[in-house]
Amino acid sequence: MTEYYTMKKYQKFLFLLFFGCASTLLSCAQEKAKKNISPPGYNLNTPQKYNMPDVLEEISGIAFLNGNSNTVYAEQDEEGKVFVLTLGSKKHTITRFAKKGDYEDIAIAKNKIIVLKSNGDLYAFPITEIPKAEAANVVETKSVLPKGEYESLYANPTTGQIYILCKDCKQDKGSKNTSGFILNMQNDGRFVLAKTFNVDASSLEKLTGRKKGTFHPSAMSQHPLTKEWYIVSAINKALVVTDPDWKIKAAYHLSSNTFNQPEGIAFDKQGNLFISNEGSDTQYGNILRFDYKGIKK
Repeated sequence: MTEYYTMKKYQKFLFLLFFGCASTLLSCAQEKAKKNISPPGYNLNTPQKYNMPDVLEEISGIAFLNGNSNTVYAEQDEEGKVFVLTLGSKKHTITRFAKKGDYEDIAIAKNKIIVLKSNGDLYAFPITEIPKAEAANVVETKSVLPKGEYESLYANPTTGQIYILCKDCKQDKGSKNTSGFILNMQNDGRFVLAKTFNVDASSLEKLTGRKKGTFHPSAMSQHPLTKEWYIVSAINKALVVTDPDWKIKAAYHLSSNTFNQPEGIAFDKQGNLFISNEGSDTQYGNILRFDYKGIKK
């Protein structure tokens, strides 16, 4: 009998030890997940949401002039139009710059509006053409990029250099690399290729803890304070952060509950983060704002 109770106590001890260790490991894993759920300084779970007018149900890229988020410059992926509106209001102006087509992103540099078409063509026109119904002096740059599909555009507001990432390009097939291109703006508004670079996305699944497949960027922007690159991938439902030299530092899963279809990204001059989402039959297109709290040292 004594041996029986001794064995029972031993079994209970082992159970409690195992349970305690398991609980500790689970707690650590949960704590690690919490820490890795948002980029430093942000909380991706608590956005301020701005619903878009019906005409921007398929909102794609967004941009600000001089980092001022009071006025949003946006485009959607079906019409060659730029929409300008104030966050919190559905009143907007529309300026047509080209015929209908698949337009994916927008940027502003050197007082020019720049729009990227999915085939890599670029359109630029003076910002003074806003809010005219039809933009004049529109300059097209064609065939400057390899054949492929493109959705991500960022313009340095000071130098006028623009950065473009492939979404789906032949040279990236069978690899974990994503090709990038840096172009210079000429005085006439056309662009010439200056440099190429690569983003190695081989660590993406490990960083998010989820199976993500091939990396397909849909938007990018540079943080005005840290100079890190923030890259959104709607297909992968991921937000990827790289250092200034394009080395991936972190990646964050974007919940479908918050991000219906993230297609655009921008920062204001205070570092507040804005991500635009296409709508659906049951949801408005929207822009989500995430306030920047700074990085704790």
